[in-house]
Amino acid sequence: MTSPCMASRLSRKWLALAACALASAAPAAAQTLAGADALAQDQPTDQLVPPTSAQDFTAAQLDGVIDGSWRPAAERARDRYRHPKQTLQFFGVRPDQTVVEITPGGGWYSAILAPLLRDNGQYIAAVSAPPPGKPASDTLQRRFAADVATYGKAKIITFDPKAPVFGAPGSADVVLTFRNVHNWVMADTAPAMFKAFFAVLRPGGVLGVVDHRAAAGTSLAAVKASGYLPTASVVKLATEAGFTREASSEINANPADTKDYPKGVWTLPPTLALGDVDRARYQAIGESERMTLRFVKPDAPAPASSVH
Repeated sequence: MTSPCMASRLSRKWLALAACALASAAPAAAQTLAGADALAQDQPTDQLVPPTSAQDFTAAQLDGVIDGSWRPAAERARDRYRHPKQTLQFFGVRPDQTVVEITPGGGWYSAILAPLLRDNGQYIAAVSAPPPGKPASDTLQRRFAADVATYGKAKIITFDPKAPVFGAPGSADVVLTFRNVHNWVMADTAPAMFKAFFAVLRPGGVLGVVDHRAAAGTSLAAVKASGYLPTASVVKLATEAGFTREASSEINANPADTKDYPKGVWTLPPTLALGDVDRARYQAIGESERMTLRFVKPDAPAPASSVH
């Protein structure tokens, strides 16, 4: 859906183009659009121009933030494994949405999402509250504070993993989480997390999940400690929370990942848990193979009619 601001820009540009076309065939008609042409002239050249769609506009903005100078080289190096543009497009993320990212870590996706949403949307990073007596990590807060011009009004909220709340009910358009579900499964907090995702999303809102995918036919019990998860286990968590599975993608598949390593998924980059042991081999494999799943919160059913 195109925002009112975007629609206004589109209308002005289209009127300007119409004026130019009519001028060559009917000068009198072109004069009637002269006001619209003049109005469009002071619009910046990087704004929407026909036949650009809202999807094209989002794609262009994604290109801009993914190529942003604020992203460190080490993070850019992960793009070839994580495919941020294709992944966010698959989840339907737009610059005018409220997006909650669950457990963003050091902010790899924050550096893309927060600038994308800075002007017309809202980025919210939800981080787990530390155990009693332990200090909270301020890595993400320091990152945002060091570059306010880039991160704008990005927010950080904390939640209790055992009783999570991510905002007012129905307040988010999209909830995203990248490579976290396996941790919640190991901690037995996953059902509560998915129920909280459902609560914060508006009807029709999207839950996007990326996680390490176990080999087909593998049971959860067999791989629970490895960091890999059967796709069916993640789908079960989501559907039991009330979501409908809408689509899946192979964007983040990696056929070179054999999923049988001494230290589980953490054997591979970027963790490289074995240090220098077979380092070149694991670097050649790259990051893990991942499932990419899109779920939707169903629209609320229409109220029953009181007319008999």
